[in-house]
Amino acid sequence: MEKRYDLEERLVRFAGECIKFCNKLGNSYAESHLKGQLIRSACGACLNYGEAQGAESKKDFIHKNGIVLKELKESRSTLKILRYSELGDAEKRDGLLVEAEELCAIFGRIITSARKSLGK
Repeated sequence: MEKRYDLEERLVRFAGECIKFCNKLGNSYAESHLKGQLIRSACGACLNYGEAQGAESKKDFIHKNGIVLKELKESRSTLKILRYSELGDAEKRDGLLVEAEELCAIFGRIITSARKSLGK
C-alpha cells in the first residue's frame, strides 16, 4: 500500500529541523534574535495548519492557510538572512531554505485552488 502524503508531518519535520538548526547557533545578539524568529515562524506555520484543518468555512480555510503561508515566508526570509550573514551550518541552512521554498509553493497552490473553488 502506498504511503499517503502527509502535509502536517512535513510541517512538523520542518519546524523540528529548524529547532535543531537553531540549537546549534551561537549566542551572539544576531544569532539569538534570528533563532527566536525562525523557531516562532516555523512552529507557527505548523500550528496554524492545524487551525486551518478545523476551518469553519471555505473563506476561513483560505484565511488560515494564508497565515500558514505568511509564517513560511517569514521562515524563508530569516533563513536568507542567516545565509547572507553566513550563520549556522551552510548545508543544513540551505536544505531548510529549499524546504521553505517548496512549502511556500504548496501553500500558494492550496490557497489559489481554494479561491478558484469559491469563484474568486
